[in-house]
Amino acid sequence: MNSTNRTVVVTGIGATTPLGGDAASTWEGLLAGRSGVSLLEQDWAAELPVRIAGQIAVEPGEVLPRPQARKLDRSAQFALIAAKEAWADAGYTAKAGEDAAVDPHRLGAVIASGIGGVTTLLDQYDVLKEKGVRRVSPHTVPMLMPNSPAANVGIELGARAGVHTPVSACASGAEAIGYAIEMIRTGRADVVVAGGTEAAIHPLPIVAFGNMMAMSKNNDDPQGASRPYDADRNGFVLGEGAGVIVLESEEHAKARGAKIYVEAVGQGISADAHHITQPEPSGNGIAAALQNLIDSTDLKPAEIMHVNAHATSTPQGDVAEIKALRKAYGDDVDHMAISSTKSMTGHLLGGAGGVETVATVLALKNRVAPPSINIENLDPEVDADIVRDKARPLPEGRIAALNDSFGFGGHNVVLAFRTV
Repeated sequence: MNSTNRTVVVTGIGATTPLGGDAASTWEGLLAGRSGVSLLEQDWAAELPVRIAGQIAVEPGEVLPRPQARKLDRSAQFALIAAKEAWADAGYTAKAGEDAAVDPHRLGAVIASGIGGVTTLLDQYDVLKEKGVRRVSPHTVPMLMPNSPAANVGIELGARAGVHTPVSACASGAEAIGYAIEMIRTGRADVVVAGGTEAAIHPLPIVAFGNMMAMSKNNDDPQGASRPYDADRNGFVLGEGAGVIVLESEEHAKARGAKIYVEAVGQGISADAHHITQPEPSGNGIAAALQNLIDSTDLKPAEIMHVNAHATSTPQGDVAEIKALRKAYGDDVDHMAISSTKSMTGHLLGGAGGVETVATVLALKNRVAPPSINIENLDPEVDADIVRDKARPLPEGRIAALNDSFGFGGHNVVLAFRTV
C-alpha cells in the first residue's frame, strides 16, 4: 500500500525506567511525583565529582533469561524488555508470522540509542588491558553496535519491513518514533515497534558530562537534584532505561480489534546549526520544528493541552524551549499544561524520547498531566504554565499533546499525539 495519508495509532506501550520495571509502575511513579534518582553506591563512583543517577528500578537479569542477557549490552536488554511489554500490550501473542495478525514483511522496528553499547566497549577494553586478548568476549562487536537494540528487537519480533536506528543524541528516541510514523503513513509497514534506549551510567560518560559542566553535582540531595525550570537548577541528572510503543495504521488496528490508546498525529523536525552542545538561545530552531509540525499535519495549536517538555534542568535549554513555544504558538501556550518528567527519571539521553512518549500517551489516555517536581523557585524567564508538585487533570473533548526532544548537535524533534 503506497498511501501517504494513513492515520497512525498507538496500540501498545512498554518501559523500564528508574521508576519501575514496566509502563504501569513508571506511570504510577510519575503521577505520585516520585524521584527515581539515587546515590551511586558502586565502588567506582566513590571519587567521582558526580555520584548520582537515575538507576534502573528492575535489573534486566531479573526479567530476561541469563543466556540471552549475557549476549546483550544493557541498552539492548532494556530495549528488549520494553519492546516485549509493548508487543504483548498491543495484543500480539507471538512473533510476526507465528501470530497471524501481523505479516513479518509488514512489521518494522525503529529503536534508537544516543550512545549505543558504551558500557560494553569500555568494559571490554578494560578486560583487554588487564586480562589479555583471549579474555575479550566474542560477542563484543554485536553488543556495542548502536543498532544492536533495534536488531535484537527486530529478531525477537520477526520484523522484516525494515529495522532502523536513528542516532541524534538526546533526540534519538523521538526521531525513531517519528520515523516509524512515516513508515506506516507512506505504506512501508502496517505495524512498527519504535522507541529509544540508553545505558550509560559508567565512570567515563559521567566524568565527561561533568567536566562539561552539564550535570548537577548535588550529591547531597539526589532526589532534589533534577530541577527543571527552577531558578537554581545546575544541570541534568543521568538516567537509564527504555521506552517503546507499538504503532499501527488505524485500518490494521481496527481490523484485528486492537485497543487504541491515541492517534500519532506526526512529527516536526529541524536543526539549529548553531553549536555542538549548546541550544540556539533564542529558541528559533526549536520554534521551526514546532511550526513544521503544524505545517505538515492537520493539528492546530488550540488543540494542544499538554506538553511533555524536553526540560533537562540546564540553565539555557529550559528557557530556550519555552521561548520557542511562545514564538511558534503565541497565546495558545497559555492553555498548555507543561510537565518535565525528567525531574523524576533523570535524563535518559537517547532513551528519553521513548520513555517520555509513553508518558505522553498515558497522559492523553488518562487525561492527566504528571507533575514537575523540585521547583522551589520558578525561573522568572519561564513564561508558561508548569505543572508543579501535583498531577493535573486535562480537559475533556478532542485534545492533543506534544513530546519535545532536543539533542547535542542541534537536533530538534517534536512529536504530536491526539485523543481518539
